[in-house]
Amino acid sequence: MEKASLFRSTCLDTEAKRSLDETGHIVLPGLLTDAACGSLTEALSRIHALMPGDANYPPNHYAAQFDDYLASLIGHPQMLSLARSVLGESIRYDHCFSLNRPGGNGGTNWHSHAYAEEDESLGFIRIFFYVNGFGADDGNLKVVPGSHLFRDPQIQGGTDEDLLEGWMRDRVDPASGRPLTIEALEAEPGSVALLWTHAAHAVNPRQEGSDTRWCVVYGYRNPGADSKARRITPEFENRYEGAEGLLSLY
Repeated sequence: MEKASLFRSTCLDTEAKRSLDETGHIVLPGLLTDAACGSLTEALSRIHALMPGDANYPPNHYAAQFDDYLASLIGHPQMLSLARSVLGESIRYDHCFSLNRPGGNGGTNWHSHAYAEEDESLGFIRIFFYVNGFGADDGNLKVVPGSHLFRDPQIQGGTDEDLLEGWMRDRVDPASGRPLTIEALEAEPGSVALLWTHAAHAVNPRQEGSDTRWCVVYGYRNPGADSKARRITPEFENRYEGAEGLLSLY
């Protein structure tokens, strides 16, 4: 049976792919269909209601394994088309985390993620669905354009000032030669953001009184190295139909 549309269009065009590769991120405004936004809100609300969940399998880290709709998107043709437009044909699903942030949530400090640091032929992309979007200084994503090119899994910092005086100090963008800067993003409802896994990123606190920012992230990568982010239980790997070729580690 044909799956309902997830995106209004698919794949990155040449210019969008170039921008992603140069800066480490791209926001695709309003890419999610209205129907998908409705289904995602329902699914993420269910995950949110399960928190904190079992200590061994927190629902936010195994979101797709706790919701059939989220699981159905792993092998959705439009999702795979988007992931392959970035990574090429040989890809694996890595994880599905819910990133819901209710009003008053404290956000996330600066960090990056690990994957195949010594092999630039292996990529890892994170695809974020910002179902109801976010405004400036209200649970918004922040990035450091060009930071992904260092392939440094140990980018750490608390506040913006900590990162500026720490990891970013005296560093320049390897591609442009310009000093690294922090960029605060905004996203309209239904936006999709793509981020290379080594990119430095953080999230500002969600303001008191704001509604819950509904968000889920899917990770895809080229197989060939171990992934510390991988969240697939043996039970899920053996039962899920429709994405069998995407679930094996290598």
